[in-house]
Amino acid sequence: MNLLSINDAAALTGLSRSTLAKRRCNGSGPAFFKLGRVIKYDRADVDAWILSQRRRSTWAANENVRQPNAA
Repeated sequence: MNLLSINDAAALTGLSRSTLAKRRCNGSGPAFFKLGRVIKYDRADVDAWILSQRRRSTWAANENVRQPNAA
């Protein structure tokens, strides 16, 4: 197991620290460990998450975007 800091995970994913924090809250980011007050990411989990973000079109990238409710 190769544990990464938040800064390392941010550099690897191209996301900011705050975006990773938001994704930890809503479950849309890579799996992570919380060891006391310290957040760590397993390199294998980050790599797997990056591969899961692969899309073939811009339409596919919008599949997870919440649509406004019709009134």
